[in-house]
Amino acid sequence: MSAVVGAKMLDGVRQWLAESGCEPTPARVAEALRAQGRLLGDAEVLGTTDRLRAELIGAGPLDRLLADPEVTDVLVSAPNRVWVDRGTGLELTEVTFPDAATVRRLAQRLAAVAGRRLDDARPWVDARLPDGTRLHAVLPPVAVGATCLALRVVRPRAFTLDELVAAGTVPPGGDRILRALLDARLSYLISGGTGSGKTTLLAALLGLVGPGERIVLAEDSAELRPEHPHVVRLEARPANQEGAGLVTLQDLVRQALRMRPDRLVVGEVRGPEVVHLLAALNTGHEGGCGTVHANAAADVPARLEALGTAAGLDRAALHSQLAAALSVVIHLVRDRGGRRRLAEVHVLRRDASGLVETVPALRWGTKGFSYEAGWPRLEALLLKGAS
Repeated sequence: MSAVVGAKMLDGVRQWLAESGCEPTPARVAEALRAQGRLLGDAEVLGTTDRLRAELIGAGPLDRLLADPEVTDVLVSAPNRVWVDRGTGLELTEVTFPDAATVRRLAQRLAAVAGRRLDDARPWVDARLPDGTRLHAVLPPVAVGATCLALRVVRPRAFTLDELVAAGTVPPGGDRILRALLDARLSYLISGGTGSGKTTLLAALLGLVGPGERIVLAEDSAELRPEHPHVVRLEARPANQEGAGLVTLQDLVRQALRMRPDRLVVGEVRGPEVVHLLAALNTGHEGGCGTVHANAAADVPARLEALGTAAGLDRAALHSQLAAALSVVIHLVRDRGGRRRLAEVHVLRRDASGLVETVPALRWGTKGFSYEAGWPRLEALLLKGAS
């Protein structure tokens, strides 16, 4: 890179892009360069723009890790501590940065690419890069010692259900039950912890939806990429620097209901949108689905109760809607070796007090699902939906 483009100019361009919320297209980068007050000729501006844009968009030493088809997450916790996850747990790589300042500049560069601000006044960012990669970064002193950077790779092609069976995520024969669940148009939630494979399984299941059906996705950060011919994707948006332009997941669910969805999908239920989702599933929108963070399938009713209460829905009303709206909970876990698997499938029922609880119907087994107390109810739901 020529001497014209020094570290100070790079920082100035990054700041300009972040504040304007622009992607680093050649025209925008050239505009940002001129905003630095340098009198550069057109040819020099264009040449510098190409080099600067490459610097702004690239992930530096992390590029080769992100290009690895087996890598799902890249985590930087210190200049000499770069980890990856290839589906079998975290591995320390040989990749290093010269110093903490370099990691900070990379985090700010990637935030600028996503059109977000990352500095001492706003020391963290959660955003999506143009290629779909999920970015999360925290600057010191909030992150003690050094900038923490996490990149979650979104692959251009979703896994198929057969591939998940081959990988051991779904037990042998489990795919037949999951296909029957979709054919019966049962509403379901996929629960699990962070990194347990919820989005991966959901995308695979959505790919099995009939081609004549219209899928409308509402996501906080667009990660679902099902292999399906008719998908409408809606993504939430944070407020700009002036505090305007906020679009919440709750807003998206309301809009999705007006878009004639055959399958309404909420990428992750984690706020007041749960009220609109349950209402939708109670008004003829069969086969709706989504994901939710939970430690176990049995914890899902309490998790939804907490979200609904925060949104102003009282406990009795929430459980009444939940009982009528949701049929199945599919729970994923990640074992100590980092392997993801479908641990259990629960059905919902109301107890004597009227509150919703889950009942195990299927449990993971190396040779296939084992049947639990809730299996007769699940089997009846599958048969009823297929008739």
